[in-house]
Amino acid sequence: MIRVALPYHLRTLARVDAELTLDVGEPVTVRTVLDELEARYPVLRGTIRDQGTLERRPFLRFFACAEDLSHQSPDESLPSAVVEGREPLLIIGAIAGG
Repeated sequence: MIRVALPYHLRTLARVDAELTLDVGEPVTVRTVLDELEARYPVLRGTIRDQGTLERRPFLRFFACAEDLSHQSPDESLPSAVVEGREPLLIIGAIAGG
């Protein structure tokens, strides 16, 4: 089971707690996790990534094991700690301004 932590506004939209678990088949990548997340919570479609291009929304970032995965290929395998459920995949809302 893959653990996923969503930012507050997406937790509220999906009506879930701070962390949820997903059953994701191999390979475990950001893309396959998001595919399963959107299948299980259709209300999240288009909120994390564009529905047409499937690119990450600009003000969301992906982190795992203290590493920013936001600019890596969404098809790159996630760290083993995430795959094994020891660490969550964090989806973080970025803050901008000055």
